[in-house]
Amino acid sequence: MTHSPVMLDEVCSALNLRAGGHYVDCTFGAGGYAQAILGCEGTSLLALDRDANVKPHAKALDARFGDRFGFVQTPFSKLEDAIAQHGWGDVQGIVLDIGVSSMQIDQPERGFSFMRDGPLDMRMGNTGPTAADAVNLLGADELSMIFRTFGEERGARRAAAAIVRTRAETPITRTGALADLMARVLGSGWQKIHPATRVFQALRIYINDELGELARALASAERMLAPAGRLVVVAFHSLEDRIVKRFFRVRSEMPAQGSRHLPQGEAAPFSPSFSLLTRKAVKPTMDEVKTNPRARSARLRAGERLDAPVFVAAPLVFPGIPDLHALEALT
Repeated sequence: MTHSPVMLDEVCSALNLRAGGHYVDCTFGAGGYAQAILGCEGTSLLALDRDANVKPHAKALDARFGDRFGFVQTPFSKLEDAIAQHGWGDVQGIVLDIGVSSMQIDQPERGFSFMRDGPLDMRMGNTGPTAADAVNLLGADELSMIFRTFGEERGARRAAAAIVRTRAETPITRTGALADLMARVLGSGWQKIHPATRVFQALRIYINDELGELARALASAERMLAPAGRLVVVAFHSLEDRIVKRFFRVRSEMPAQGSRHLPQGEAAPFSPSFSLLTRKAVKPTMDEVKTNPRARSARLRAGERLDAPVFVAAPLVFPGIPDLHALEALT
């Protein structure tokens, strides 16, 4: 099956590719963005991905582009370490395509899809606790909070209670078993989406710390981009897009002259670190959605790095969500 990179033309345009530039594709996948970036003569690309299954695609680009291409198997929150390991001081462009890839969804053994039975895994890498660990070891309140926060599931309490009752008799270890249970518990009158959709989304986001990874990657990109460098982010659901939107808003609207929250006449201690390239999220064209249905929910936001100090922000915290290290200790 062909895996098409979403909004490829829009991403390349926003990156403003130029010869001699250093670019980072933080979500390499099958290499769609990477090939397009390297297609601009004189560019160099560093690709990141925590999924070891993408290595054959990386080897193919390495054979084709040689020293212009590099690959590091790592979460994109480790962006700075990867760039330093590659010997670059700063970069001219960074792109992130957030979320699970169609390649991962299409592999039942990865456990991402409720439409294909497989082990309840959902890990984008090959380390750490699985979705089955979360489902079988966490308490009802913790599961409910995960489903409500990361899946925006209105029936979070019912879903969590049903899981706890069911696992008391038989552990839930397969995607099909969890999907069938959610269909029975949440499925009354469903029409547009499968009743398990939001629960599966929430578990995937939790197990991979996707929103925390995103927040850390955005902050790292701010630190690593050279002045006039571009940051381009493609998100696929509202939770991700809100984080990206807030990041760009805060970094682009910080007052340079003063602030109403400071004493009269006292200058603000910071300046904007980004200039917005997209005032509103850019959506895919209807033609692209027709040929690549995965693109329909995509939203692209981009900014250009200004010559200003980085903004020191508090880490992203979700109260009531159990720490992954605590879950790992239970396994």
